[in-house]
Amino acid sequence: MSQNIQTLQKEDRVFHPSPEFSARAHVKSMEEYEELYKRSIEDPEAWWSSQASKLVWQRPWDTVLDWSNAPFAQWFLGGKINASENCLDRHVREGHGDRVAIHWVGEPGDTRSLTYADLLRETSRFANALKARGIKAGDRVLIYMPMVPEAAIAMLACARIGAIHSVVFGGFSASSIKDRLEDSEATAIITADGGWRRGSVVPLKANVDEALAAGCSVDTVFVLNRCGNEVTMVEGRDLWWSDAIDGVSDDCPAEGFDSEHPLFILYTSGSTGKPKGVLHATGGFLTGAYSTFYYIFDHQPDDIFWCTADVGWVTGHSYIVYGPMSCGATQIMYEGAPNTPDWGRFWEIIEEYKVTVFYTAPTAIRAFIKAGDSFIDQHDLSSLRLLGSVGEPINPEAWMWYREKIGGGRCPIVDTWWQTETGTIMISPIPGATPTIPGTATRPFFGIDAAVLSADGNECGPNEGGMLVIRKPWPSMLRTIYKDPERFKKTYWGEYEGIYVAGDGSRVDPSGNFWIVGRLDDVLNVSGHRLGTAEIESALVSHSAVAEAAVVGRPDDLKGQAVVAFVTLKAGYQHGPELAKELKIHVGHEIGAIARPDDIRFSQLLPKTRSGKIMRRLLKEIVSKGEVHGDTSTLEDFTALAALQKED
Repeated sequence: MSQNIQTLQKEDRVFHPSPEFSARAHVKSMEEYEELYKRSIEDPEAWWSSQASKLVWQRPWDTVLDWSNAPFAQWFLGGKINASENCLDRHVREGHGDRVAIHWVGEPGDTRSLTYADLLRETSRFANALKARGIKAGDRVLIYMPMVPEAAIAMLACARIGAIHSVVFGGFSASSIKDRLEDSEATAIITADGGWRRGSVVPLKANVDEALAAGCSVDTVFVLNRCGNEVTMVEGRDLWWSDAIDGVSDDCPAEGFDSEHPLFILYTSGSTGKPKGVLHATGGFLTGAYSTFYYIFDHQPDDIFWCTADVGWVTGHSYIVYGPMSCGATQIMYEGAPNTPDWGRFWEIIEEYKVTVFYTAPTAIRAFIKAGDSFIDQHDLSSLRLLGSVGEPINPEAWMWYREKIGGGRCPIVDTWWQTETGTIMISPIPGATPTIPGTATRPFFGIDAAVLSADGNECGPNEGGMLVIRKPWPSMLRTIYKDPERFKKTYWGEYEGIYVAGDGSRVDPSGNFWIVGRLDDVLNVSGHRLGTAEIESALVSHSAVAEAAVVGRPDDLKGQAVVAFVTLKAGYQHGPELAKELKIHVGHEIGAIARPDDIRFSQLLPKTRSGKIMRRLLKEIVSKGEVHGDTSTLEDFTALAALQKED
């Protein structure tokens, strides 16, 4: 039996960047990309050194890379740098203090616009407030905030004084806060009374209080007054943000820290087992965030950038705070849900603020498809020039809808592959150069030596599925799992010596494009064939009735695993045996009889994490055991799970 993942999906639609887009782009042709990529792989230290030199260093580095203690990398050794200075002070010094950094939109409709000078002043003031409470370099600070400018200010204030921030997504529960507090041993928490989500107040401070009641040792809790909901304040420990900065100086010099000084710990969702505290270092992470933002989003001075992620996820760290702000970008920050008050909210914001670059997740795109085009047709989206996708592989038909309906057929799409652990984007089109094909993240970024290997460590041939790996270290890579270096080595470096294993299956087509076929844990073994779930899901979504699909395996005595598909339909379509039969035939026609689902289950909702990723682990439990016993702390909507279990 072959251990490699078989690929059945075929896609031959190719879209080249327009001459007008390429003429203005940082990388203007595939020839230029190939030349730069070749140079970056042949001498990665020279490439990354050239990128790091675009940042402001308080002391230059002596050594670009020390890989002698692999897999524990050290980048830009001897250099001293401050992330907050690179995101704020440098732009003010260069005369751009009056440039808007953040156009903020609250869910209820309140708005604010903050310039780089505004952010510098507020960040410095809050950094001094942190110091006044005894918080110093190396201390861990947990941030649990709604999507408000103060969330970015809190992160940058920590970076300014060398405190290590650990942001927890504002939708997580008290138990998630408790787990992260215990592991990080944070001494302070920055939160708010509440945050708006779908017209309701999320009780952030109450969740913090519940977590702290379990006995975690925290000296200080800063509380932003966002919603005006009633909260309990503990004397001596809790203080309002406004009181903490009242009368405090806005002069807080940015101290230079060693390049390897930890910038943040970000815990993975914890959907399986104990959450992993992924630790990133200042100089390397900032280098990756700056360079990927500049090239992949082709950043131009007049852009209005909008990444719809939350700062609680790595996407928010890299492409709301550190990437855009180190480049001096103007961006949108939105507090609430995409369907409040209706599914037109995003398009209304794009029209009002003339957004030029829009970066969102496939799960959101599929939700917009399901909601119908009428919400989009009411708005002028002609300001858009570039679209992006992040979080999971995007189905080709969803990609096409995104290109035609949102991008008007004129906007390149950067379909990006990366992880919390990689820190920044690893594989993506370069929009002025790369021919794009629906469903593929195309080529590796400069300096990234990506490959697909078989179980025996050999490089797979064209269209032969295997393990996605990165063969050379890169600056924004995670440095370790906090307090667990052995888990770090075993999880990411245990398969092949000195090679990072991403945990995703992939294939490379004859043109060198990478096609991500899903998590290796999700690969199905059907009658001796190893099939990636992403291809089957893409085939289902290509049917005109299907908005979203998730595929898992069910134990089967004859075939090893049977293919079970959970399907959500677009508005106006009715589920039933006839449609189920039609979908099975459709999959067989699209990618082959071996991938035809044995069972199709229709559902109004699919269980997702709060970052929008489908929780296939829960679906596997439902089809194999009939109910879920595993961890559901990261589940967004429990009604989806309840309905599926009842159905089963």
